[in-house]
Amino acid sequence: MDLTKILSISGKSGLFKVVSQAKSAVIVESLTDNKRFPAFGHEKISSLEEISIFTTGEDRPLKEVFKVFYTRLEGKPAPDSKGDPALLKKFFLEMVPDLDADRVYLSDMRKMVSWYNMLLDKELLDFTETEPAVEEEKPSADSAEAVEPSPVEPTPEQIP
Repeated sequence: MDLTKILSISGKSGLFKVVSQAKSAVIVESLTDNKRFPAFGHEKISSLEEISIFTTGEDRPLKEVFKVFYTRLEGKPAPDSKGDPALLKKFFLEMVPDLDADRVYLSDMRKMVSWYNMLLDKELLDFTETEPAVEEEKPSADSAEAVEPSPVEPTPEQIP
């Protein structure tokens, strides 16, 4: 799933898809009403690929959180983001047990759930993994073609 072309713009509700690049702006299209407009550099624009959430360990990318939602909910929508706050917190703690509850606010949870539901509705969530590129086989140390490392010459400071 490539979330690099899906943006969140501070001060504007919803998500936006990158349509084109202009000289001093990015042309985006709203996922809610399909209206297009320029998003300028002075606005705080974040790609969903860059966003992660706080956990008690390493921060978890939003893509991984959405994948957990999708798998555990079997491709169905998450609970209403505007519903009961206690149910939303419970849902999040079930989905992300190591969530740092002190640093992830209810408003963040609401936003992530609404984003997930919007992407699911627009069929923009695709968790099929592409095969990693197969690396060229390198000669092994037992191979006759193995190259010995060249000796490293000492620097003047290392010479006694």
